Amino acid sequence: MLDTYRLHNFTSYNPHSFLGRHSLDEEYDVIAAYRPGFIDCYAQIDDELIRLEKGEQEGIFYEKIPKKIKTYKLYHTSGLLAEDPYLFGPVLSEVDQYLFAKGVHYKLYQKLGAHALTINGIKGVHFAVWAPSAAKVSLIADFNHFCKKTNPMRSLGSSGIWELFVPGLKEGEKYKFCITTAYGQELIKTDPMAHGYELRPKEAACVTQSRFLFNDEAYLNTRASKDHTKIPINCYELHLGSWKKGLLFKDAAFELAAYAKLMGYTHIQLLPILEHPLDESWGYQVTGFFAPSSRYGTLDDFKFFVNHLHQEGIGVIVDWVPAHFPSDEFALAKFDGTCLYEHQDTRKGFHPHWQTLIFNYGRHEVKNFLMASALFWLEECHVDGLRVDAVASMLYLDYGRKEGEWIPNEYGGKENLEAIDFIKHLNAVVHYHCPGVLMIAEESTSFCGVTHSLDYSGLGFDLKWNMGWMNDTLKYFSHDPLYRNHHHHLLTFGMIYAYSEKFQYVLSHDEVVHGKRSLLSKMPGDLWQKFANLRLLLAYMMTLPGKKLSFMGNELGDYEEWNMERSLSWHLLANYESVGIKKLVRDLNHLYLNESALHQKDHDPSGFEWVCLDDSKNSVLAFLRKSDNHSLLVVLNFTPQVHDNYDLYLPYGSSLKLKMNTDEGTYAGSNYPVSFSSSKWEHSDRMKVTLNLPPLACLIFDLYL
Repeated sequence: MLDTYRLHNFTSYNPHSFLGRHSLDEEYDVIAAYRPGFIDCYAQIDDELIRLEKGEQEGIFYEKIPKKIKTYKLYHTSGLLAEDPYLFGPVLSEVDQYLFAKGVHYKLYQKLGAHALTINGIKGVHFAVWAPSAAKVSLIADFNHFCKKTNPMRSLGSSGIWELFVPGLKEGEKYKFCITTAYGQELIKTDPMAHGYELRPKEAACVTQSRFLFNDEAYLNTRASKDHTKIPINCYELHLGSWKKGLLFKDAAFELAAYAKLMGYTHIQLLPILEHPLDESWGYQVTGFFAPSSRYGTLDDFKFFVNHLHQEGIGVIVDWVPAHFPSDEFALAKFDGTCLYEHQDTRKGFHPHWQTLIFNYGRHEVKNFLMASALFWLEECHVDGLRVDAVASMLYLDYGRKEGEWIPNEYGGKENLEAIDFIKHLNAVVHYHCPGVLMIAEESTSFCGVTHSLDYSGLGFDLKWNMGWMNDTLKYFSHDPLYRNHHHHLLTFGMIYAYSEKFQYVLSHDEVVHGKRSLLSKMPGDLWQKFANLRLLLAYMMTLPGKKLSFMGNELGDYEEWNMERSLSWHLLANYESVGIKKLVRDLNHLYLNESALHQKDHDPSGFEWVCLDDSKNSVLAFLRKSDNHSLLVVLNFTPQVHDNYDLYLPYGSSLKLKMNTDEGTYAGSNYPVSFSSSKWEHSDRMKVTLNLPPLACLIFDLYL
């Protein structure tokens, strides 16, 4: 009557065929339950408590009931009394399975994982997981005391999805999956698509039901209507756990919104807040691609965070990591006993740099998993963009590898064609479904077309981090000013390729960790010169054409490099020099926000013009930034030598008004007097402007014609 042998030996793909309720004859049905290790099992039938009969096989209990009895309930091992999970048919439709198999189920996060449902008036939780090579999958959770045998799941055939609906379960239930491989090995895995997890070092997923309702429609509509190439984008990058230690999403929402508005940032950019087990990875080794880290709060807490910042006019960008994942046994690695998410061949599936695993971008379901993750954060959590980490490692098969340690593509090249196809598909889908969001590539090579349109064979990103500019500029600033005249090309070279991509100029977390020292500590000279150099660096970045990003602490002039184990050095604001840096950053940010010449033509060559680019002897640069109706003159002196009576040549009829001077006393500068005069340049249609240039300073002038 009951296929107890298959159940007992964990080889069943359809436990619903013998557990639950089944017809016995014309008058009776039989109900069957599986409780291995139990002496008794009880059911409630017509409000009467019934002890089920023990079957011949260990753990099997059954009872005959008249067909006229419509409902019954079972006691689970935790004491929960609820309807039998094995009474319910499949929840996921054939359409869901088909779309997933094709890699285009963009709402996958609504189907796989754990979701509260009501079926035929009965409330419970539906669990679904992808494990196509598993011989058996069981749900282990609080309600069955994490017993590996009690609740086998149903296979949905060729889709590789296993599912089970469990009545009576509620939010907060902790659960995992016990996956029996084709070789009989038992793997205990957390849910890759859960929306909540236990706090590390624990690993269980938690049933999470979001109830938060956004009220940021006006912000989203405005965002969608803007051309991001012509508006200011100035990101404050931070690691939430160390901006201020112990800060959670809800408190951070108020503090960061107020700070960003005060300082003039347009966006908060978070180092990965997706669930991850290792603090020291800063979130870049993700195990939960659909859940915020429980370190900082719940999914609804994160939604509150985003919503509040939107109410204050501040965008939220999240670091997202589709390039690799950690090899922790409880997570994605060899999920069903096979290399399901990763490549089997380590020459394609293992990152030697980070000792992590590489996603198999050639598998439809894996691509669907990642695209659904991106859309989850953008659509469900309303974030304003994703900064896609380590894009270079995705694009190149030989990334971080020596000769013979990688496999060429089908044409013999080193480009990862499957990853390139995935990236293009991702950006097309994201921009279609989420107008106005930013897709930002952290891409460190000269790969062509990262921010070019998909229509012209580009990758379709909105912005690319300008790593070349960052490396050249920090190298230049590391030199003693006495020798900077020999390295002047490091300042000017970046403008040769400045319009080849839509760049974002960055001074990010990567530049102030792992012994690289803080920005201030990179600067040569005595303490005054270090701060003057830092002021000059920050002003130089803010005046160049391109969007901006700066890491937390840069605005404080921190003496030490970033350490995730401590809060930012807020105590430095008792120092005159740090107060000056913070004031300068605030004023620069607001100038960038309000002055169209500094952002309207960031990606248009007509918005920039050299005035002086070749004065390596004096280490001076000067250029114009232009908008449709205004221009600014920027003059930078990269030495501590004062240049009195310094001549520049501008269009005839120009007049100047000083707008900002980074050497002002309010910024802890020397307050060297700035004067300027103009006269007609003989035999030319230009005019000569003579200025006094303060030491290690940036001057910004309104230019009127």
